[in-house]
Amino acid sequence: MKKDIVVPLVEDVAVAIVQEKNELQEVMWNVYLLNLGKENIEGVLVTSKGYGEMKGEERKTSTLRHFLDTIPSGGFSRIEPIMEELFGINNEYWVSFYKDKVMYDKKYVFLAESVTAPHLILIPLLNKKGVMIR
Repeated sequence: MKKDIVVPLVEDVAVAIVQEKNELQEVMWNVYLLNLGKENIEGVLVTSKGYGEMKGEERKTSTLRHFLDTIPSGGFSRIEPIMEELFGINNEYWVSFYKDKVMYDKKYVFLAESVTAPHLILIPLLNKKGVMIR
């Protein structure tokens, strides 16, 4: 029965959208997965997509899939770059991984207009400004 299925709780794994500069010193944004826990996470799979309404029209991005393999304890991995124009819609990252041979998954959604200057914080491990969901 459905009530008998134990769904493990994801803790100490976060997704962050971080402001950085490229080699030409232009501002750009990247999405990172952070392992804030004390154990490695393995077989990391991330699905990303954007959806919502912009200027009265429904918008939807392509669904992208990323395999990040293993992220060590206290480590991080860049998922993808993200264009600033997409901050006007919801940006969803579905993360699945294994820890101690148990599969975990969690959906992280950056709501439309949530990646703005007032919401920027110093992201742990990266020491850069951004918005993080834990």
